[in-house]
Amino acid sequence: MVLAGSQAHAAQCGNGAGGFERWKQEFATEARAKGIGANAISALMGTNYAQATINADRSLHSFKLSLDAFMAKRGAPAIVARGRTLKRSQAAMFASIEQRYGVPPGPLVAIWGMESGFGHERGNQNMLSSIATLAYDCRRPEYFTDQLYAALKLVERGTVSPGQRGSMHGEIGQTQFLPKTMLEYGVGNLESASGALASTANFLKAHGWRAGAGYQPGEPNFAAIEAWNAATVYQRAIAIMGREIDGGG
Repeated sequence: MVLAGSQAHAAQCGNGAGGFERWKQEFATEARAKGIGANAISALMGTNYAQATINADRSLHSFKLSLDAFMAKRGAPAIVARGRTLKRSQAAMFASIEQRYGVPPGPLVAIWGMESGFGHERGNQNMLSSIATLAYDCRRPEYFTDQLYAALKLVERGTVSPGQRGSMHGEIGQTQFLPKTMLEYGVGNLESASGALASTANFLKAHGWRAGAGYQPGEPNFAAIEAWNAATVYQRAIAIMGREIDGGG
């Protein structure tokens, strides 16, 4: 699906709550012109400036840690231990996913644990308010404008509600998909383990994952993990934990 949003637009970004209501009016006018329907526009107009999201966006320090420090901070040993148990207890689900997408359990389980603590930490922010705030904010408006159009499409379809809860940057579900990624690669209910993991495998396959190939740095499938998250320490942590969960030590 081709989504508008990366083009130049008239709605002016801002660096504080003061201009947010005016920005919403301007953005709504543009969104109507691009075919966004009344229900989604109404949901947009109901959003609030999410100061907590801005605070979180300015404090992404963990990605600057060393690999060892990052894995310790994110609880890698606990993720691996719990992940091995889930790999066994949900063996049929993982076998079905691997048969369809070619992705083994290890990296999927590692992502699941890293992103939401296996579904236990999915966030409690209003997804649409978080995305709208970041689309208005001057730090990365183009990127999050695309995400906002995708979120409005999801609301319009009834895939998510205007009250959908998510993490600080608007990620939703058990493996924390942003709205545009959900539109492009979602294959089920992202709030369920099976839907989220299948969608994650679908993303990895679409980004070049080859069944049976390795996924450590320098191996063919590591590029798909790089596509999932741009932070080097995150990529390497997923590869290491995935190997340990898959039994490679």
